[in-house]
Amino acid sequence: MTPSQLKDIFDQQAPSYDAQWAKTAPIRDALLYLLDASFADLPENAHILGVGVGTGVELVHLAQRHPGWRFTAVEPAAVMLDACRKRAKAEGFSDRCEFVEGYVDALPARKAFDAATCFLVSQFILDASARSQFFAQIQQRLKPGGLLASSDLASDINSPEYEVRLKAWVQMLNSADVPTEMIERIRKAYSTDVAVLPPTQVADIIRAGGFESVVPFYQAGLIHGWV
Repeated sequence: MTPSQLKDIFDQQAPSYDAQWAKTAPIRDALLYLLDASFADLPENAHILGVGVGTGVELVHLAQRHPGWRFTAVEPAAVMLDACRKRAKAEGFSDRCEFVEGYVDALPARKAFDAATCFLVSQFILDASARSQFFAQIQQRLKPGGLLASSDLASDINSPEYEVRLKAWVQMLNSADVPTEMIERIRKAYSTDVAVLPPTQVADIIRAGGFESVVPFYQAGLIHGWV
């Protein structure tokens, strides 16, 4: 799937995206809960880069807890970014945000950020070297010692364990009222349009992007997170 096709899909989903995934919120909330611990030592005036922010859930979470933090939200899907902008305005922190329609390389290549988030984004880059370059672009914009919190779908899809995990994952989506036709598209995408790789391989890809250490901090079902 091309970047343009991905943008179109997420733009189409934007108006109903949050409602559609509302019942999977415990997975997201656990990730954000642990994100707080990972970012606990950031300065009171930290500048956070949000890569592929979608509708801005993580920005709202962090902004509510840290009134001195500023945010740069990067998102290629225009309708998604507009939803993020409206949410920030409704929550009263849009004056602390810059909204950038595009990709990380649209930002100046300067070390401006104390930390970055990148949730369920890099998995759509199928080529491993291009995926490492994506992380390198983030690393190049972080201050020395800056943190990245990243999450992606990860599993060894050739292992017997994967079928067990996938079955449980699909059951979870069913119980969360995700439409059946979407679940079928998701199952197919995991084998064709999403780079679902073993967690250790994803960590190696991030490390190849210039990060000194890549530490797992979260796992729920097929979603893994590293800092």
